[in-house]
This record gives sequence, C-alpha cells and structure tokens, in this order.
Amino acid sequence: MTLPGDEFPAPASAYTLPLRVYWEDTDAGGVVYYANYLKFCERARTEWLRSLGLEQQRLADAEGLLFVVGSAELRFLRPARLDDRLLVDVAVASRGGASLDLVQRVWRDDPVPTLLARARVLVACVQAGSLRPRRLPRALLQALDALAQPGGASRHAAPGGAQAQ
Repeated sequence: MTLPGDEFPAPASAYTLPLRVYWEDTDAGGVVYYANYLKFCERARTEWLRSLGLEQQRLADAEGLLFVVGSAELRFLRPARLDDRLLVDVAVASRGGASLDLVQRVWRDDPVPTLLARARVLVACVQAGSLRPRRLPRALLQALDALAQPGGASRHAAPGGAQAQ
C-alpha cells in the first residue's frame, strides 16, 4: 500500500510477526511510546532471519558476523494503544553486497488492518571483531533468491513463534 507522497513504498511482504501491546510498551496515556516501534521492528527482523534459518547468535559465534542498523526512518500515521494486536512486516526493498534496505510496516490487526507506521531500515553486515563491512552470508542470499522466485512463499509467524506459510 502506498500513500500519496509516501517515501516508504512497501514491496510484497516477506515476513509478518504478530505482537500485542503491553503496559511496558505505552506511555502514561496508554499510547505506544514512539521508540518502541523500533523495538517492534527489531523483533520482526530477528524473527524474519530465524524463519530463513539464520539465527543471529549462531552467525556471531560460528561466522563472526553481526547485523547492525546503519539508519532508520519512521513515519507515524496513527497511534497503537494498550492491548492492541499488531502485525509487523519486513520486506527487502534492495540489497547490496554487505547491506539490506528494508521496508517495515506496523499494522493494527483489526478486521480490516489499519496501517500505524512505516519504517525504512538500512541493515549492514559487519565482522564482529572489527565492525568492518562484510558480505552478506551466502545462506541469506540464497534464501532471498528463493523468496524472489515466482511462487516464493511469504512467511508469517503464528502465535507461539511457529512458522506458517
């Protein structure tokens, strides 16, 4: 869905994570505190990688690589509130040799989902010891190529963390 003048057009979603808003996520008025949208997006990116068979701790331990956020832009459209059910999606807008440009959206899970926020996040792959850029892992590139093929499945997390396709 693209709004007129929207700087964050969304490609087809590669992954969607359901979340619930808890007291800890809100300010005194029961509205989600703005910085928590970044946490929601981080959780979705982490679970997206896990759904592709890439666990970040294993990548750090076995291959000495980390993913770091180089930039993040958020556009807030509507507030999320206490007890709302949310959907946070992740899609790859483009990729470089050592980076991914991701589009993420946060929706209220209503009968007709309501778009609450859009994010554009540049994630870089770096060597753990030096924090110097490192090529994206082959397993990630292969998974992204498979998703890009006709019939490549979107992934959605089911309650409890199980993967549904």
